[in-house]
Amino acid sequence: MSRTPHSNTLAGWREWVQLPDVGIPWIKAKLDTGARTSSLHAYKIKQFDRDGEDWVRFRVRPWQESYEDEVVVELPIHDRRRVRSSSGHVQERIVVLMRVVLVERELTAEVTLTNRDAMGFRMLIGREALRHGFVVASGRSFLGGRAPKEMRRRNRGR
Repeated sequence: MSRTPHSNTLAGWREWVQLPDVGIPWIKAKLDTGARTSSLHAYKIKQFDRDGEDWVRFRVRPWQESYEDEVVVELPIHDRRRVRSSSGHVQERIVVLMRVVLVERELTAEVTLTNRDAMGFRMLIGREALRHGFVVASGRSFLGGRAPKEMRRRNRGR
């Protein structure tokens, strides 16, 4: 995995990404240049205080069609933002910082937490994260490779 800055790394409109700091080795993400901020499917979102700082605890199910491999995550709250969803509704969301591995490149992204059960992808990578030297090829997918076969099967509920 490269940690050196690159320009114009080509990525498909959907990619398998890794979230190493939160114990999610693979999650399928949509790369969306129309969205400003990245978002992650999260539920049971609870704010709490840790040593005088605001933190959040939430659960993530990385697979679309399965309840397997649920992860409980605790992170400091980075920000709170009003976000307009794809349906046009404005919602205040908690923002956390996460390390994301996309097309074998690591970046730190601001990620909003929201329930994406009704969406086709558990994660959305927005243009704020993509501005770190990514070019999205709208007609291509998985240019960074695919998750191992076992993980892809879990995503399909098998």
